[in-house]
Amino acid sequence: MEKIFVVLNPKSGRGTGGQSVEVIRQAMNAAQIPFDLFQTTRAREAIEVAREAKRSGYGIVAAAGGDGTINEVVNGLAQAATPGEPVGPLAILPVGTGNDFATMVGTPAKLYDAVDAIKRGKTRDIDLSHAQVRTQTGFLSHYFDNNLGLGFEAQVTVESYKITQIRGFAVYLLAVLKALRTYEHPRVQIQWCTPQGQTRRVDQYALMVSVGNSRRTGGGFYVTPDAVIDDGMLDLAIARGLNTPQILALLPRVMVGAHRNHPAVLLTRCTALTIVSDIPVPLHTDGEVITEEALALSITMEPGRLQVIV
Repeated sequence: MEKIFVVLNPKSGRGTGGQSVEVIRQAMNAAQIPFDLFQTTRAREAIEVAREAKRSGYGIVAAAGGDGTINEVVNGLAQAATPGEPVGPLAILPVGTGNDFATMVGTPAKLYDAVDAIKRGKTRDIDLSHAQVRTQTGFLSHYFDNNLGLGFEAQVTVESYKITQIRGFAVYLLAVLKALRTYEHPRVQIQWCTPQGQTRRVDQYALMVSVGNSRRTGGGFYVTPDAVIDDGMLDLAIARGLNTPQILALLPRVMVGAHRNHPAVLLTRCTALTIVSDIPVPLHTDGEVITEEALALSITMEPGRLQVIV
């Protein structure tokens, strides 16, 4: 088998990712898969490393980490690809906290099983989305494979970064409570294109806007409960502005995807959309905040462009 390149985020899994190095080595050696391994030391480094690994001839690049690590590796692979060319193949070694995308795409949860999947080489073509973002200081261009969140959802992610004493799903629940104390509802104008080619618009104060390629985000919240990662469409969830008791009543329903008929939530599907906010708001892609001052963005879908080993 050709040599693969592994990008490991040692800070994934709330700081436990670095402990997986020896297990990865043992699993790779047992499967007789030659590999090189690189441990990142700073944010966004995985983008650069994955891009250069692909350009230098590695056929497969593996992301060892959580959703944020996967997102960076995907962006690196996308930068290395020519327009319209498939992005990947991407392998996933899930050692993160939430592992939303890995779970939704079908990556085995155990490292040895994930390595066996690399050995088998079966791939799945996944939709890939691209966001162009205007901020207070400039413009950003970023891909996402699982989910993009604007507003409260991203503010929760900001708060989760500050929590270091606990791990797992409890991090997200505590972050929600912290975000409730500081979040300011923006007024947003959203326009999207339906699968039937019609244009729809809303103009309202919003708790959050979530764009899902898969059903799950935040380590277990089913914000877009009907999303399918390879159907060529994005699922859009818009929650209007709510007070704290209303938010606390809504969240348990969102955790299990039981908010489809909630009067404060609009769930729909689209192929492209634009969002404009009247104030700067935080924005995340796949669980990583890329800016806290987004003012406008446009999102387009590239059906089936991302190749993932499952």
